[in-house]
Amino acid sequence: MSNRLEAPRYATMREVAALAGVGVKTVSRVLNGEPNVSDQLRERVNRAAAALNYELNVYAGGLRRAGARTNAIGLMLESVDNPFSAAIHRGVETVMRRHSIVVLAESFDEDPGRERTVVKDFLRRRVDGLILTTVSRDQAYLSAEVARGTSIVFVDRPAVSVAFDSVVSCNFDGALIATRHMLQHGHRRLAFIGGNQQIWTLRERRRGFLDELDRWNIECPPAHDVTGLLGEEEARLAAHAMLDAPDPPTAIFPTQNRLVVGVVRALHERGVQHRVAMVGFDDVELLDLLDPGVTVVAQNPHRLGELAAERLLARMARKPLELETLRVPTTLVTRGSGEIPGPHAAEVVNIPRPMGKAGRPSGA
Repeated sequence: MSNRLEAPRYATMREVAALAGVGVKTVSRVLNGEPNVSDQLRERVNRAAAALNYELNVYAGGLRRAGARTNAIGLMLESVDNPFSAAIHRGVETVMRRHSIVVLAESFDEDPGRERTVVKDFLRRRVDGLILTTVSRDQAYLSAEVARGTSIVFVDRPAVSVAFDSVVSCNFDGALIATRHMLQHGHRRLAFIGGNQQIWTLRERRRGFLDELDRWNIECPPAHDVTGLLGEEEARLAAHAMLDAPDPPTAIFPTQNRLVVGVVRALHERGVQHRVAMVGFDDVELLDLLDPGVTVVAQNPHRLGELAAERLLARMARKPLELETLRVPTTLVTRGSGEIPGPHAAEVVNIPRPMGKAGRPSGA
């Protein structure tokens, strides 16, 4: 099969005009919000545009031919100034640069409304494909793009309610390994500090944490299971509150890079960084220079970006591929904070892993 990249098929203004039974100039005036158009005509044009999934082309003067490629893709990320998102961006660029394709990147800031606006902006620019990180629990609004032939790949978080390829980290496995690591170093009072549980990645990390505690027959009290935190300062305050409790945790598991920084600050402010263990999810620059160095479950966001870009190129070339969720392994990086011994260090034994199919440990 040819590797020639194909552009999605967008409806034209002329097709909208034909369906509405008006002239092209009338369609242009309506869609550009110009005055002196009757309500009746405006309604006919808008109804025709909606029926054809028409998107106003911001490059209409330069792209006359329907189906012309723009050699550009849209990349939507949680926040382009987050180091994790920036590394995904770089991975996508690394691949697309080899094909002379420009990457247009925008942030959606975990806002479902902003998410749809960003996607709409990309489509108005006639991008050849989309790589999306989303927060919506329902992405059915993308269904029209399937009919149009737009190639779409999800990155970091899987598609929900729509059928698209996804590239994700092994969040559950990483959280499970982090939790087991603290347990094996003698900790029994573990605390979970997490973000928005509407987000799949953060739910998976909490699921891995609780799953491993359950295997060790250990419960996490509600005061030690805090979610919905939005950033560094909220994580710092949550950690202080836990340390002030009558039965404080001996180990803490913050599950997002900004939350990791907040917990690090709290431990150092209290002077307990050598007594309270911590394993973070996500690596952050300079964590290895602290005393102790911060043990983390490291993702590979650059590889996430590369795989998402490669998959999108294959879809744009119309290669016959089955829908797939590609998973990128996480790595436990030991630096000291996660190896601080807990009260039960002397009695620690390795808990046998439940065996799954084909003799492999389940959940690992």
